Amino acid sequence: MTAPDSFSLAGKVAVVTGAGTGIGRAIALAFADAGAAVGCVDIDAAAAKATADAIAHQRARPIACDVSREADTVAAAKAVTDAFGAVDVLVNAAATIDPNGTVLDISRADWDRVFAVNVTGAFLMSRAVLPAMIAGGGGSIIHIASQLGRVGAPGRAVYCATKGALIQLAKAMAVDHAAQNVRVNTLSPGAVETQRLVYRYGDMEAARRIGGPAHLLKRLAQPDEIARAALFLASAASSFATGSDLLVDGGYTAV
Repeated sequence: MTAPDSFSLAGKVAVVTGAGTGIGRAIALAFADAGAAVGCVDIDAAAAKATADAIAHQRARPIACDVSREADTVAAAKAVTDAFGAVDVLVNAAATIDPNGTVLDISRADWDRVFAVNVTGAFLMSRAVLPAMIAGGGGSIIHIASQLGRVGAPGRAVYCATKGALIQLAKAMAVDHAAQNVRVNTLSPGAVETQRLVYRYGDMEAARRIGGPAHLLKRLAQPDEIARAALFLASAASSFATGSDLLVDGGYTAV
């Protein structure tokens, strides 16, 4: 039987990208509540600071970073290790707004930008953090993917492609770094009540009305429901999980 303290992150250091809003913010808060020191990384400096301020009673650092820029990710990793020591947990939650469209509709510039943030950002941040993580004895890396990394959706070509890429990236990284005690997994949420849905549907009520019924549970997820799953993957509770994709999608892909 798993003891409750298996979910503790006491004494651990975590980096969460996209920590300024939505799922990333919820994960940063959950990790801090579980005892971790958290590097709150976001392209929006004010949003990163707001998240860090919300956990000021714990250890937190806001870090402005464009994850698509290698120099930024190297600087972010250094800022966290200088403040707290080796990183034990990395969550790659940063994602840019993706335009609707088929491959005929999406511009090359939009395609490149979504891949640069969603996929290359995870690569660069992992690359920046891994040396210290390995030197510290290992850790857990979590890429935030999506149920749409497994199934298609109309007009979501670039989003589906990036999320599927993250699932495969995690598997390859899990193979490469298992001997170094680094576990790598993806977490794939269904639709979550964040500003991304407001952008896509116009308002949250429309998102609930249209998107909710696509899930067996007939509703959208809350960010903290995804954060709890991330805590599982970050902690010793998931010590035998690597190279896996944890679906928390309300049954979206079950039928």
